[in-house]
Amino acid sequence: MAKILIIEDNTDVRENISEILELAGHETLLAENGKIGIEVALDDRPELILCDVMMPELDGFGVLKIIGKNPKTADIPFIFLTAKTEQTDFRKGMGLGADDYITKPFDDTELLEAIEIRLRKSEKIKKSFSRSQEGLNQFYDEAKAHSDLVKLSENREERNLTRKTKVFEEGQRTNWLYFISKGKVKCYKTNEFGKELITHIYSEGDFFGYLPLITDITYEESATAIEDSTLILIPKSDFNLLLYGNREFGIQFIKMLANQVSETEENLINFAYDSVRQKVARALVVLFNKYHQNNQARFSILREDLAALAATAKETVIRTISDFKEEGLISVEENDIVIKSVKALENLRY
Repeated sequence: MAKILIIEDNTDVRENISEILELAGHETLLAENGKIGIEVALDDRPELILCDVMMPELDGFGVLKIIGKNPKTADIPFIFLTAKTEQTDFRKGMGLGADDYITKPFDDTELLEAIEIRLRKSEKIKKSFSRSQEGLNQFYDEAKAHSDLVKLSENREERNLTRKTKVFEEGQRTNWLYFISKGKVKCYKTNEFGKELITHIYSEGDFFGYLPLITDITYEESATAIEDSTLILIPKSDFNLLLYGNREFGIQFIKMLANQVSETEENLINFAYDSVRQKVARALVVLFNKYHQNNQARFSILREDLAALAATAKETVIRTISDFKEEGLISVEENDIVIKSVKALENLRY
């Protein structure tokens, strides 16, 4: 069953709803006001949120607005609970992205049915886009069931790339959305002196190249395989059909865009204020997250690529890697980097 967050300032109502949901087999999280509710949502990632509208500290509209802007919580189904029945409040809640609106008093059956409907819909959206080739095919099959998407391309080109093969270059026209079936790809910008700055590293199950498709501009960065890779090429016209004709697909891409913007903003702050050691440590953490299995990671990466990811010089990276090795944070085996303590790298303060 589901983990459900109840944000309600009335203790009796809050506990009554919790009892009903727990009897139905759900796990409940409780919050007595909007601020606490947001903290619980971020920490515990519930599968659905029930939220009162009129509350002290922060009302339900404020909670929904904050929840909806955070990539970690934006896709959580959100149901308002309120004694107010004015149509203006209904429209305001739905305009902010609420999934449903239940007026008090309500009976047990009405509440449970509304929750089950939203949970089923949320699960369908998640299943329609699994990060695998099988998931991609399933998504296309479901998309083609829509009458306005019947012309979706059946045969999608597959491209096998060896390490260092370019996918596209800055200034080229956009024709494809890329899906990584196997391998890893770096996207990077090059300055007037030929120095690279890696903006993102994409791995198996990731889409990339979608921003220029949405804005209809040329590529503003280049992309190259950093290991042997297999890409699925989705035509621009098919991507547009999915984006504008399938709500679930649109939701996934909005979330990806939000994550990418947040990641870029954080990187800019880190580049501006972090020490060299912190920059290299953060780059290693990024690589750990792309490669790790069973909380261990061993990977091979060119030192110039690591320097481009850390926004520093190759010589500086080599010295810092040597320091980290002596400190027991990493080891170097046959030119591969092995992360020994990712937590220590994440918490490096100087």
